[in-house]
Amino acid sequence: MGVLDGLVPGSSEALDGIAFVAQDTPLYKYLSVADTLRLVSNLANTWDGARAHARLQALGIPIKRKVGKLSGGQQAQVALAVALARHPRLLILDEPVAELDPLARHDFMSTLMEAVAEDGVSVVFSSHVLSELERVCDYLVLLSRGSVQLAGTVDDLVAAHRVLTGPADQADAVAMALPVVRERRAGRQASLLVRTTSHRTVPAGWQNDPTNLEELVLSYLRSPDASALPGPDSASSDPSRTVMA
Repeated sequence: MGVLDGLVPGSSEALDGIAFVAQDTPLYKYLSVADTLRLVSNLANTWDGARAHARLQALGIPIKRKVGKLSGGQQAQVALAVALARHPRLLILDEPVAELDPLARHDFMSTLMEAVAEDGVSVVFSSHVLSELERVCDYLVLLSRGSVQLAGTVDDLVAAHRVLTGPADQADAVAMALPVVRERRAGRQASLLVRTTSHRTVPAGWQNDPTNLEELVLSYLRSPDASALPGPDSASSDPSRTVMA
């Protein structure tokens, strides 16, 4: 199995094309930002120091300050600048904004999206921050309980699910006709998140509304066996494949 246009996995050529940013931004806290850049420049086969300095300067991050004296958001930006200065073809981000405040998350994601637009780098982005996914991801991988629960492009997945609201005493009949991901009943009313397609008829008397990515992901996370549901015709042709990218 090859990666990056057939390069052998684990080879120096393949590794040179991949950069990684971890959740805890593993930087040497007692080194200055400038020393951090200098250290990486001596280790990386591909390195664009001018770009790293320019990116950090634009963000107002003092390169003479020790990394441990920076805020969490600034440390994340340093880690991202280091990764991008290697000009990777694939950037892997593992929960990079999990510990950041909303402003720092916004700044980090803005920097990331600018880099994607400028360089065309592919990004695999792992995150529990659902609000960020809908804004930046094209293709979704949802993992839960050790297995893939959902797969496909974000637009296709959202379009392939609907929220049906109607009489609770008819909910079982609706569930017989459409795969139900999540069901809520309150008195005489039921709300069902279902997988559906354009040619499947919604029962008379039921309200048919679109869903959004956050509601969709939360419903699959709460459903004990959602991955066993048959996929709709409009969903991804290969439900075993999922990616956040």
